[in-house]
Amino acid sequence: MKVGILKEIKVLENRVCMVPGGVATLVGAGHEVMVETAAGVGAGFSDDEYRAAGAAIAPSPEEVFGACDMVMHVKEPQPSEYDLIRKDQIVFTYLHLAADEQQTKALIKAGSINIAYETIEKKDGSLPLLVPMSEVAGRMAAQEGAKCLEMPEGGRGILLGGVKGVAPATVVVIGGGVVGINAAKMACGLGAQVYILDTNLERLAYLDDVMPANCFPIMSNPAMLREYVAKADLVIGAVLIPGAKAPKLITREMLGTMKDGSVLVDVAIDQGGCAETSKATTHAEPTYVVDGVVHYCVANMPGAVARTSTIALTNATLPYALAIANKGWQRAMQESEEIKKGANVVRGAVTYEAVAEAFGLAYTDIETFL
Repeated sequence: MKVGILKEIKVLENRVCMVPGGVATLVGAGHEVMVETAAGVGAGFSDDEYRAAGAAIAPSPEEVFGACDMVMHVKEPQPSEYDLIRKDQIVFTYLHLAADEQQTKALIKAGSINIAYETIEKKDGSLPLLVPMSEVAGRMAAQEGAKCLEMPEGGRGILLGGVKGVAPATVVVIGGGVVGINAAKMACGLGAQVYILDTNLERLAYLDDVMPANCFPIMSNPAMLREYVAKADLVIGAVLIPGAKAPKLITREMLGTMKDGSVLVDVAIDQGGCAETSKATTHAEPTYVVDGVVHYCVANMPGAVARTSTIALTNATLPYALAIANKGWQRAMQESEEIKKGANVVRGAVTYEAVAEAFGLAYTDIETFL
């Protein structure tokens, strides 16, 4: 199979979907790999390193899309790329379609085979290709939140961990999954008073066992959410419903109960955000203020630590990319329930139920194509 590695074009997105070592693995398995020129530069990987791994270097995205059977990205295809996607071409990347009607309709029109990293799912319900970036985003959420609490950034002027004789900041993490636990670990390590809210009692029991003494797992419900959001200096939204739009748990009215200069970091923004006032921002202009609350809603947070993120992402995605390249998408899905769950839009049909529901579109079972 001919596999294309595309350069990211989202604002200040420096990741690349595969390191040279991953390319060497694909080439070693008998596949041809084409890498768009400078695709890895932002993460510290040169064209010469990709050449040494066995890749051909292409001068433009048009050449990669035109020549390859499967193209890989980190972020979702951007509008300038929609018309480059060919019928029956495999697009393997993060898609986050339930929050992006324009992209969904573009992929339907293209007739391509669109496999989303974020909905590949194991039997235990875990999301192996979302985990590494969720770990990065969770840890960054605490770092960026701490920075936003500084007065030059519009914050209250509070040090997350306080100092001797001065109380630490209160951090509220909504969601106890991979993002939430990593955010809480970082905030706890910096000395904050951390409350992590979740609706799963078993998860709360686990968190109670593994988290440090300054982390308090709390059963989430509307009343408790309202209470803790109001007392927070920093709120981290870490909510995820796989493949679906994030629920709007923080209302505009609740935002009005927060302290002036408090901070909301909405990691759920890739799926539409968990606050009514959230809108996607970029690393170039990461924050804005609503009702005195600083909002940080960067939709590609891990792109700021591109080298770490790229290596972690390749570690997770390479086995799946290799399976699809070795077997073709249909056989790969027939033999792997995990890859089958990654199918979002196939040959003009929406094959992921949550995406169809988000936009009132017809849903087609992927088995129709297998």
